[in-house]
Amino acid sequence: MRETRRAMGEILEHLRIASKKLTKRQVDGFIRTLLAAQRVFVVGAGRSGMVMKAFAMRLMHLDMDVYVVGETITPALRTGDVLVALSGSGETDLIVEAARIAKKVGAKIVAITSYPKSSLARFADSLVILPGRTKVARTTRFMKRELAGEYASLAPLGTLFEVTALVFLDGVIASLMVKLGRKEEELKARHATIE
Repeated sequence: MRETRRAMGEILEHLRIASKKLTKRQVDGFIRTLLAAQRVFVVGAGRSGMVMKAFAMRLMHLDMDVYVVGETITPALRTGDVLVALSGSGETDLIVEAARIAKKVGAKIVAITSYPKSSLARFADSLVILPGRTKVARTTRFMKRELAGEYASLAPLGTLFEVTALVFLDGVIASLMVKLGRKEEELKARHATIE
């Protein structure tokens, strides 16, 4: 129980700090790009892929034309489309290659990453920087670390980035709802009835 609460506290603190680091330019640029898109394509790998599927579902609820890269029914990307690519490192091969292809066909690219100098960021027309894990133990020996009061992150691997991305993207959906004048009842009417 103690570790669960500590982990939740670490995640909540990270979200608080991350929300303050967002810039108006990044967020507004992302939202403008989405609103100008003919179609939106989203891509992420692993758990970031699940975050992007959740975002795609919410965009669909807003009645936007949205596709998840890698699904069998995803059409070809073309000029006028937007690719929203999520990668904490900005170096995930699949995501960087998707951005490279999007650039080649003339689609706009929104990159969401922790690293502004990453390969993915270099392809971006619009860039959102979300911090990932920053707290790492300085001592490798467990007992020495515990006695010194240093703890390894209780949010392992990409958890902090992925949770931050999920919350950020839900915030973007809230902004889009306001800009598009959509009400929750309208979103609910588009929610899947076969699940």
